[in-house]
Amino acid sequence: MELLPTIWFIAIAVLWTGYLFLEGFDLGVGMLMKIFARNNTERRVLLNTIGPVWDGNEVWLLTAGGATFAAFPFWYASLFSALYLPLLVVLVALIFRAVAFEYRGKVDNDRWRNTWDWAIAAGSFVAAFGVGAALALTTTGLPLDANGDRDGGPFSWFSGYALLGGFAVAGFALLHALAFLALKTDGDVRHRARRWLVRLLPVLLLPLAGWAVSVQLLSGEAWTVAVLAVAVVAAAVAWFQARSGNEGRAFLAVGVFLLCGSASIFGAVFPVVLPSTIDPAFSLTVSNASSSDYTLGLMSVVACVGLPLVIAYQAWTYWVFRRRVSAAHIPEAHSFLPAIAAKAFTRND
Repeated sequence: MELLPTIWFIAIAVLWTGYLFLEGFDLGVGMLMKIFARNNTERRVLLNTIGPVWDGNEVWLLTAGGATFAAFPFWYASLFSALYLPLLVVLVALIFRAVAFEYRGKVDNDRWRNTWDWAIAAGSFVAAFGVGAALALTTTGLPLDANGDRDGGPFSWFSGYALLGGFAVAGFALLHALAFLALKTDGDVRHRARRWLVRLLPVLLLPLAGWAVSVQLLSGEAWTVAVLAVAVVAAAVAWFQARSGNEGRAFLAVGVFLLCGSASIFGAVFPVVLPSTIDPAFSLTVSNASSSDYTLGLMSVVACVGLPLVIAYQAWTYWVFRRRVSAAHIPEAHSFLPAIAAKAFTRND
């Protein structure tokens, strides 16, 4: 197996894992806006926990997609063309979510806030579900012909694995958000998040565990099964730590679960990067889907310089905003609209 394509396969797996770890909890916090927070103050607490970091977390999605495009252009072309419609929906959901973050607090009006709260919640769920479905299909297969083109109509990608992957990432995002809120907030939000975490952890992790087990049954090896077993142990540790009130250890254990689960999935499918469900001979691998050694070598140099800077910047950001957030830190709501416009909006409410 060629060295540079293998290195970049591992790098892309790490980038996707980093995205799911960092963006996972803020997508989950977005979903919890309507099913967890009880009032506007609690919703503002939730938003303030991710406010300084959510846009930086999305950089990992762009980096993972860009690295796939540059290192494995045939993988990128086949995956993104086959999943054009669902990925377009994901993009729209991310746009609505970002706009909602900015617009929600511009008017002190319940109807206005409720509209954008739903945009945040729905956008977060659709984005998490869509990314999960795409990653699941990357590891279980798409109907690709000998040219790497999708065989069938625009919905030929739809399968049980797509649903499983979608619910897996959405469920993990909710779980990770509860662990994050227990760690990042104080007061009633903190205690309620920990209670929900203890109660829902086994349920929310079931789809992700099912995805990992399915991949092991399709193409797993002894070492990937062993890594998956470590992930199960990490999930049990997270549950016990959350029950004991050790929020930091519970959050880290959830991260270990993700890391080991992701390693078991990507390790099981290697060296295939995109299986074909029509004929295994049509599958894309690290060898036949990669760029030239010159391109991969140049990318390696750039990554060695740029990636540490990105990690250092994000680590600094999390350190600066490391303190807990509570309802006592939330000021009174106010409107940014001119007084006349605000009154007009209220009359139409």
